[in-house]
Amino acid sequence: MARFIDQVKILVKAGNGGSGCISFRREKYVPRGGPDGGDGGDGGDVILMADSQIHTLYDFYHQTHFRAENGKHGMGKKMKGRDGEDLVLKVPVGTIVKDAVTQEVLGDLTKHGQTLVVAKGGKGGKGNAHFATPTRQAPRMAEPGKPGEEKWLILELKLIADVGLVGFPNAGKSTLLSRISAAKPKIADYPFTTLEPNLGVVRLWEGYTFVVADLPGLIEGAHKGLGLGHEFLKHIERTRVLLYVLDLLREKEAIKDFLVLKEELRLYNPKLLEKPYLIALNKVDLIPNLEKLEEILKLFSSEKDKIYIISAVTGQGVIELLYALWNIIKEIKEKEENEEEGKVKTLS
Repeated sequence: MARFIDQVKILVKAGNGGSGCISFRREKYVPRGGPDGGDGGDGGDVILMADSQIHTLYDFYHQTHFRAENGKHGMGKKMKGRDGEDLVLKVPVGTIVKDAVTQEVLGDLTKHGQTLVVAKGGKGGKGNAHFATPTRQAPRMAEPGKPGEEKWLILELKLIADVGLVGFPNAGKSTLLSRISAAKPKIADYPFTTLEPNLGVVRLWEGYTFVVADLPGLIEGAHKGLGLGHEFLKHIERTRVLLYVLDLLREKEAIKDFLVLKEELRLYNPKLLEKPYLIALNKVDLIPNLEKLEEILKLFSSEKDKIYIISAVTGQGVIELLYALWNIIKEIKEKEENEEEGKVKTLS
């Protein structure tokens, strides 16, 4: 399995244009034929294309220099040189493209098949056939091809998922993902088992699916980059719904965990708190009695409409949680579709 890489720096060089040709007609009965030098071909572009089958920037980790094909030179008989082939580099959906020098965002590839030209090929030079005039009938000049663009780029991947699992290390996020999807994240009874994001597809029934991202656990101070800090937080920005996964075994500390998690998100990006969310109180199978559970639930009284009590190990309460998440996702997607239709109507 390819290593998860979410940021790389690469050099892209578009193809140079081919040079125009200096040539003259040489025919049996035309001893002094006119100029017939053809134009050079255009250099190939470098194009990035989003591909939903790719989930990491690993392919750019070892190979960092990429070059499109040069245009071919022009030839006699006004034959144009062949254009250089474009170089198409496939990247994951969710890749942000920046100019490494200016830090300008050149594009954000958020949909499968979306493309972005990041380096334009040079134009081919004109052959001497273009430079003939009544007073200069045998021009011995032609244009050289233009150089292709060359840029250093930063590619940064921010995962796109419907649901982002938010929780401290060892809260049971990876176990939950393995329960609800075919994903096989590493699971163990110690902090920071998850060192890189895992994606799982939840299938409720035929045609009804959504994507869940299990991301490295937060710690207090994550917004400053502590622990796995920004490696986690940047990936949650694109999720539609947040699911806070809390450890019931921490009892009265569970509410503190919830508030600390929210504060870390706020300090990183206040807009994250505007996302809809639910709370999964996990490990109910290990709570000894109902009285203890009721004590914990009282602490979450202000969030009672968002609380789901589950066991990621036994599956208790998980189905109800999934349907609640799906209802939120469905509502968000319908709103997004209506907004998209509105934009199309406005443009037309």
